[in-house]
Amino acid sequence: MKYLIGIAFAGILGALAMAGVFMLRDGRDGKARSGNMMRALAVRVGLSVLLFACVLFAWWAGWIHPTGIPLGK
Repeated sequence: MKYLIGIAFAGILGALAMAGVFMLRDGRDGKARSGNMMRALAVRVGLSVLLFACVLFAWWAGWIHPTGIPLGK
């Protein structure tokens, strides 16, 4: 499960970086020439929602347990 979360975070950060690259390349004149930045941001949102759903399912299935923050420390 740790590896899945790590891969998902790497994918989310990669999609965010690609959106930044597309923004810098395509948006120099103020007009976007392609929808690459929008597509990369949509992929980032999709990966984030998928990661949240996977963590929620893992909690529901009992694969992960919340530990919380100990009070008084």
